[in-house]
Amino acid sequence: MVINIGISDSNRKGVNQILNALLADQYVLYTKTRNYHWNVTGMQFNDLHKFFESQYTAIDASIDAVAERIRSLGGMTTATLAEFSKNSRLKEHPAKYPDAKVMISNLLADHEATIRNLRKDIDACDKKHHDTGTADFLTGLMEDHEKMAWMLRAFLEK
Repeated sequence: MVINIGISDSNRKGVNQILNALLADQYVLYTKTRNYHWNVTGMQFNDLHKFFESQYTAIDASIDAVAERIRSLGGMTTATLAEFSKNSRLKEHPAKYPDAKVMISNLLADHEATIRNLRKDIDACDKKHHDTGTADFLTGLMEDHEKMAWMLRAFLEK
């Protein structure tokens, strides 16, 4: 079926590539946050266990929103662990169980990397691919990651 929403096929394809990379990033960050939720130990266990749960719950919602944005633009979502691992701009740390402070630092670094990537992606969606709707959508996601990064940073401040 022909999609006639005012964005050329080539621009929609470019936007969907951006969104699929973001989807992979979100999934890796979700998995890492869930891992830390399960494996955190120490004096702040209860607080961090609940905190990590609130963060992975928010990321899970954004995963679905990104996938639905891809589909609304006529694209197909990458949806396997192999694809997520291959396409993510974030790195996992298999078989490593750091202390709570390192967990928080790792998550903070990933949120900040995601924010930097989103700034580039917003610009590309708007200026290169002429899709202000996706640029606006990504701006909202960026703001969510900025808030999560701030909360992580607050745990690390003295």
